[in-house]
Amino acid sequence: MTKKKVFIISHSHWDREWYMPYEQHHMRLVTLIDNLLDIFKKDPTFDSFHLDGQTIALDDYLEVRPERKAELTAAIQAGKLRIGPFYILQDDFLISPESNVRNMIIGRDDVKKYGDGVPLGYFPDTFGNMGQTPQMMALANLKTAAFGRGVTPTGFNNQTGEADFESQYSEMWWQGPDGSKILGLLFANWYSNGNEIPVDPAQAKVFWDQKLADAEKFASTGDLLMMNGVDHQPVQTNVTKAIKVANQLYPDYEFIHTNFTDYLETLRADLPADLSTIDGELTSQETDGWYTLANTASSRVYLKQTNTATERLIENQAEPLATMAYPAADYPHDRLRYAWKLLLQNHPHDSICGCSVDEVHREMMTRFAKSAEVSRFVAQDALNLLASRVNTTSFDTAAKPFVVVNTTGYSKSGLVTATVEWDRRNFSEAGTIQEQRAKLVAELADLPALNVVDAQGQSVPFRLIKQEVAFHYDLPKDRFRVPYQAIELTIELNMTGLPAFAWQALALQPATVAASPVAADATPANSDHELSNEWVQATLAADGSLTVMNRETGKTYHQMMVFEDTGDMGNEYIYRQTADNQAILSTDFPVSTRLIHDDALGTTIEVVNHMQIPVSADDHLIEEEKAVIDITQRTAKRATELRPLDITTTITLGRHSKQLTFATHLNNQMKDHRVRVLFQTDLDTTTNEADSIYETVTRPNQPAKTWENPTNPQHQQAFVNLNEAGNGVTVGNFGLNEYEILPATNTVALTMIRSVGEMGDWGYFATPEAQTQGEFTFEYSLELHDGSDVQRLESYHNAHNFQVPFSVQTTGHHDGDLDAAASYLQIQSPAFAVTSLKRANQSNGITLRGYNLGTDTAPLAVNFKNEPAQVVNFFEEPLPDKAATILAPAEIKTLLFKDAEVK
Repeated sequence: MTKKKVFIISHSHWDREWYMPYEQHHMRLVTLIDNLLDIFKKDPTFDSFHLDGQTIALDDYLEVRPERKAELTAAIQAGKLRIGPFYILQDDFLISPESNVRNMIIGRDDVKKYGDGVPLGYFPDTFGNMGQTPQMMALANLKTAAFGRGVTPTGFNNQTGEADFESQYSEMWWQGPDGSKILGLLFANWYSNGNEIPVDPAQAKVFWDQKLADAEKFASTGDLLMMNGVDHQPVQTNVTKAIKVANQLYPDYEFIHTNFTDYLETLRADLPADLSTIDGELTSQETDGWYTLANTASSRVYLKQTNTATERLIENQAEPLATMAYPAADYPHDRLRYAWKLLLQNHPHDSICGCSVDEVHREMMTRFAKSAEVSRFVAQDALNLLASRVNTTSFDTAAKPFVVVNTTGYSKSGLVTATVEWDRRNFSEAGTIQEQRAKLVAELADLPALNVVDAQGQSVPFRLIKQEVAFHYDLPKDRFRVPYQAIELTIELNMTGLPAFAWQALALQPATVAASPVAADATPANSDHELSNEWVQATLAADGSLTVMNRETGKTYHQMMVFEDTGDMGNEYIYRQTADNQAILSTDFPVSTRLIHDDALGTTIEVVNHMQIPVSADDHLIEEEKAVIDITQRTAKRATELRPLDITTTITLGRHSKQLTFATHLNNQMKDHRVRVLFQTDLDTTTNEADSIYETVTRPNQPAKTWENPTNPQHQQAFVNLNEAGNGVTVGNFGLNEYEILPATNTVALTMIRSVGEMGDWGYFATPEAQTQGEFTFEYSLELHDGSDVQRLESYHNAHNFQVPFSVQTTGHHDGDLDAAASYLQIQSPAFAVTSLKRANQSNGITLRGYNLGTDTAPLAVNFKNEPAQVVNFFEEPLPDKAATILAPAEIKTLLFKDAEVK
């Protein structure tokens, strides 16, 4: 009889930061690797140690133990320490598509410094798994992924539940929406099922009887995987002795201390023909719904907002601008890699999810700031160079030119804010600083009438929103700093349909300079209760809600922009409404309004909802938290004391825009509650579409029959959409990653803030800063469409573009090698959502990456200097069987163009 094999892999799941601050975990990591290096010397039968799939642990260790680098390298090259393939273990839903890819690229590059990596996509503790994982693994040359969540129920402290698995085995085929298929390994008994193996024979017998039975319950073969370790687990130094004991006790089994590479080779050879195939994203939707941990999408919302801002800065501004401005030799690969690594250090699943102790998230804000400053430096330097190359000689010499750049992959419209330097006095000029300032103040008081023109002299409507004399300084690259004072004029204007990766030069000038004026728009006629143009009519009802009509289809939506406040007795992982089960709505309170703008650029009104809400939960909640009562068993209610909560929202509708934009501000001084904004659609549909990782995912509005959680939270990136035949609604957002569809009315409920007082999970960890008290502003958008593919996809692009501001740079009056209005490249494919434009890592070319927003095959036409495009994978390796001109359903596509101008 063939023996069953028990593959024992030593590891430690290393949350870089979690229930202790980073440096506390860091010091323990140093001890762990010290001990490993010693074991490798002393015990030749110790096969290897799996370093949790993340190479950042190597950087962290060498930061303290640089003298052991040669020893560490030798252990990796000998196969004793198994590393990679990722840089960190991320939460894949809460970071951008590009962040997920850069994690693999940086991890792969780190591995190459040492040797070979583990050929396994490793997601042991990710809070749900993205549907495009199979395709993404294939594009990173990985054929297998291991994961701990998504197809099985887990409960308190990650205990496996009793509900049915979506696969009959712990091994399964996993297929993505594009048809890519990989082998999936579920840690059905968690990634600690072989932890702390006894050496004592009597104890070992009890241990193995249970562990073997648990593994065989789910395994499809006689190859049983035992993970010898758990969170921050010190290495079991006597594991090889324990294995000898096991082999003596169980003659029908062969116990092996091994590694994932050898295990996977054996497993694949033994796989049966009847493996299940699971499809798309894995989010435990067939369970009771309590432990999907999707509410981490709303924990510490400031982290999500800052992360979105930082991702948009590096992905959608710094990299495209540097690509457009610099030749290949000058592209700042090193600086951008540094910024990426800082950003990714905030993306582990206990970090970006906001489910750690307060000290962890304080340190994250510093990392965000550092990454953003590097990205801002790169973006500004590139923008200066790009603007200096744009020909501005068509403007009058008295004009002050500036260049507006669309750094997104789709045509962009909307408001542009530009600060134009009208005049300056360097400190080095004649007179005292105070005398210089007085002259500038006098000049500002005598400012002439102004207008804005394009390169053809056509007038462009604008607003002058600020004027001042301000201090600044230049930092020339070839001489000492230059301090100065300047008259600065801040203006707003509308850009309409600026193409992808394009720029346009404009100028602010005295109105007396000759120009060719255009006909003025019709006189605006909106009020502090209405915003209206040819596409949309939005009217504020008496209860403070919006009634919005799609003028094109005639469809009217009621009860939109309603604010809801409920109690929350949950934790950083899970929302649980307090036992009073009461929702407080803004429509039950007074509302006040005022008109801010109504002119040729559009209309902006301000709405203030004057709500009264409880100050916190009652005193019973803290007792339940300290007693570690599971949230499903808590009984706390809200306090009886009420305090004012004013919610101030500015609503803007561009003069010719389909998109309403919102900025909601509040000062949160209450605790233990959640605030959402509701958009009631009453559309006839059973599904919704949401922006996910390289995918527009379709999800049911109603959860499965097994679902017991009263709420059904879901992840999103930039938008969620509901549509029926002839009508649809797309709600966009900036850093608001949690939504829910309320199926009775198909209302989109967008979480703005969630305030809780404890971390949760395996003990009581107080987190007062997770109450997220203070001033917050939340940005989101609403676009009505006719339900057609054309308008629906356009609304998706507009939601993506809502997250990316125009880049603007003032410049001088000069010749240049770039036309006043031009595009860096041209894209013709409404279904193609661009996620990256950057210089190639391996050549002098550029790479353009994106994905199919839809599920149908679509043509793809990209023109970059008439150069041929080559399809490549994430590592810029050729994919000769992929066509550059076709976008398959749900396909992720990276195009490589060689730059003919670079010699």
